[in-house]
Amino acid sequence: MTNRAAVLGSPIAHSLSPALHRAGYTALGLTDWAYEALEMTEERLGPWLAGLGPEWKGLSLTMPLKRTVLGLVDHVQPLAKLVGGANTVVFNQAGAVGANTDVHGIVAAIREARPDGWGAGRVRSASILGGGATAAAALAALAELGVRRPRVYVRSTARARPLLQAAGRMRVAPELHKLRDDAVASGWAADLTISTLPPRAADQLAGQLAGGSAASAISAGGLLLDVAYDPWPSVLATAWERAGGEVVSGKAMLLHQAAAQFQLMTGHAAPLEQMRAAIV
Repeated sequence: MTNRAAVLGSPIAHSLSPALHRAGYTALGLTDWAYEALEMTEERLGPWLAGLGPEWKGLSLTMPLKRTVLGLVDHVQPLAKLVGGANTVVFNQAGAVGANTDVHGIVAAIREARPDGWGAGRVRSASILGGGATAAAALAALAELGVRRPRVYVRSTARARPLLQAAGRMRVAPELHKLRDDAVASGWAADLTISTLPPRAADQLAGQLAGGSAASAISAGGLLLDVAYDPWPSVLATAWERAGGEVVSGKAMLLHQAAAQFQLMTGHAAPLEQMRAAIV
């Protein structure tokens, strides 16, 4: 019987997860594993999960499913509970288990880009763009990197309640700001900026980086991780590099979180370089 896994979300056609996981299967000779991309809405997720057979071993979840799935699985691992979102479901003897590998993906991507850290090995200041489940994972990643009071820019402060609840569980105290062109300008000077916005959502913000004080702040050594990788480079990433900053592609985060998923699902250590080659 073929072991099945898939990435779920809406939209999902752009996802590179199938390429990553299939490359891992090929590298390790796991010929009895299959991985696909499936369009899935929040409304359909519960009934679909209930109808899965024993051949299903794992799922990767994108928005808007990361929070929805918490109420649909049998168990939620501590980190996923802390963050308030699961990007992974593993099926084992305990049933359906929700897990979070996004935090690992963010931390690993940043440490790969800056292996020597920021001098003392800790990030001094950071900004997050967005307020969804991936932003909550970014908060946990920043806490691991030593940042307890990041600036967080959200479209709607009223809809940021789940993020603030997650922050309380993590014992971090983010400074919440409205996601407007003029407000975000003060955040560009941080050591590290993580954009968790959907593709194209940061295009207008990128216009700030054409010159002036924002560009000067970035040229001092700011690092941007833009989790949106389709299309790549994003408008924001291009503007950031032109301003003199360093950019980490969302593909790096995707690679490292997928490697952690791969091990959870298959029980094998992920062949990282072969998976990386599949999406370069």
